[in-house]
Amino acid sequence: MLNHITIMGRLTRDPELRYTQSQTPVASFTLAVDRDFGGRDGGEKQTDFIDCVAWRQTAEFVSKYFQKGSMAVVSGRLQIRDWTDREGGKRRSAEVVVDNIYFGESKRREGGERSNDFRPAQNSFESVSPSMGASAFSELSDDDGELPF
Repeated sequence: MLNHITIMGRLTRDPELRYTQSQTPVASFTLAVDRDFGGRDGGEKQTDFIDCVAWRQTAEFVSKYFQKGSMAVVSGRLQIRDWTDREGGKRRSAEVVVDNIYFGESKRREGGERSNDFRPAQNSFESVSPSMGASAFSELSDDDGELPF
């Protein structure tokens, strides 16, 4: 069986990093994800607010490099949890357990504008190198040259 989900959206708040009793890092955040279609009459798009939870190195990565408004691509699995609220009522919630998270846009510069040196998406097991910049990439020409097809 397969339980895999990939979503892209903006964080609605800064990630909340906590630690379990055994000092395992866990970060929770919510992504605002637009649906691919508008209303029946072609009206405005609808947005889903999807809860996400990341564990261990992924949790620390999220809390360090993402904040409210950041565009993120999340892949993981959908998990349904049953729980009891303070009044004793049975509740059910769905959340994405994050396996990998990637940057969904280029990094902002000090002045607020986007930089042109887009950094490749980093997953939770890669580190962001501060020395990586435009020199790490080479410009591709638009000339197709002699293509074999």
